[in-house]
Amino acid sequence: MRAIGGLWRWRHNPLRRTTDLVEAWLALLAVLLILVVAPLIGVVTGAVAEDALQQSVRDQRQARHEVTATVVKKVGQAPLDPDPEASSARSPHTRVLADWTAPDGSAHHGKVMAALKSPRPGDHFALWTDQHGTIVARPLDPATATTHAVLAGFGATLMTAGLLEGSRRLIVWRMVRRRYARWDQAWDKAGPDWGRTGTGS
Repeated sequence: MRAIGGLWRWRHNPLRRTTDLVEAWLALLAVLLILVVAPLIGVVTGAVAEDALQQSVRDQRQARHEVTATVVKKVGQAPLDPDPEASSARSPHTRVLADWTAPDGSAHHGKVMAALKSPRPGDHFALWTDQHGTIVARPLDPATATTHAVLAGFGATLMTAGLLEGSRRLIVWRMVRRRYARWDQAWDKAGPDWGRTGTGS
């Protein structure tokens, strides 16, 4: 709105300089680009990210399988959670020695993280593996993928708006510096005696 007001103010003002009009038009153009182009870039970025992430979800669902593991014995409390998205105060992870069967039928035995508060031998828990039984992180769920895509689109919108506004400010800064340089030249031409009695000014 300041840009529109600036254009109206400078429209018929006798003190208007060409640079004043250029600054006002530049501000109006920046506002229009921020209102139209930035959201459009955000929508396109979000849509592309959504397609890529949903494809990744489908690929992970095909490549990763949830199997049931059986606790052999407790090894100790997990120092770090390997999957922060899966962790919560209600699902503590404990390191256990367990047995599980891979989707290809091969038997596996090893130390894994179990989402059990007090695991006992014989307890069952879910485990994500690939086709051959190697432990992998759980697949990305569609809702999380959509959230990431929305955040990517929002970030692209903000970045575009920031770049447009930054470019406008840079151009105006250069124009102001050029204007000051012209003023300095005009003062130099007037000379050091400007305004003194008897100098003809």
